[in-house]
Amino acid sequence: MSKPHLARKRFGQHFLTDVALIDDIVRAIDPKPGQPLVEIGPGLGALTLPLRERCPAFTVIELDRDLAARLRKQEGLSVIESDVLKVDFGALAGELGAKLRVVGNLPYNISTPILFHLLDHVQHVEDQHFMLQKEVVDRMAAGPGSKTYGRLSVMLQWRYDIESLLDVPPESFDPPPQVDSAVVRMTPLPQPATLDLPRFGAMVQAAFSQRRKLLRHALGRWLEEQGFEGTFDMQRRAEEVPVAEFVALAQSLPPR
Repeated sequence: MSKPHLARKRFGQHFLTDVALIDDIVRAIDPKPGQPLVEIGPGLGALTLPLRERCPAFTVIELDRDLAARLRKQEGLSVIESDVLKVDFGALAGELGAKLRVVGNLPYNISTPILFHLLDHVQHVEDQHFMLQKEVVDRMAAGPGSKTYGRLSVMLQWRYDIESLLDVPPESFDPPPQVDSAVVRMTPLPQPATLDLPRFGAMVQAAFSQRRKLLRHALGRWLEEQGFEGTFDMQRRAEEVPVAEFVALAQSLPPR
């Protein structure tokens, strides 16, 4: 009999144990056999097992070597033992021959870097369903004028339709985290605006770097450095500017 796996703090492990909630998540994902499903951080398999009932063969990405060894014993699972931030999702989509459906209970300590890593590979993704800290999901889905609207909201909403699906209390996990969680659906927009992503990221970061001040302070200086000579209302705070206006501003920057 194998020893029980103890959650490792350094990996941010909290294992989902609420069976009814797991069923709700799997129904929301609605996987079909043969779809290129990829699960990030399957852990003890709380989502993996019910997903396999609907989609017998799929890929899992697991950093913890002990958990990866357990997962390899399951028939039909292709196990990538790696830090997810080092996984080339474009190459994986090429191997599987289709856009990926990515799912997972993301470690809270690196959830934002994972979201940005996937943004770099978004053209290879069909959709994403993630369990995240509720505060992060609120920021992802926030609209302008909200206190939670910020860099993460803008950087993700220019490229995805974002929908918060389910709230998840701490007692749904073992060990219980000290925060509430939520399940989010991220669907890449079919016709996104064309822009220089690193430059857009730098612009949005500059805009929100002094969020209590008017845009003319931080963003104004950044635009001057870029040689921007157009007009943009700088007498606002960054949290008042809709995503579409940030996108239009990025598209109007002079070429570098």
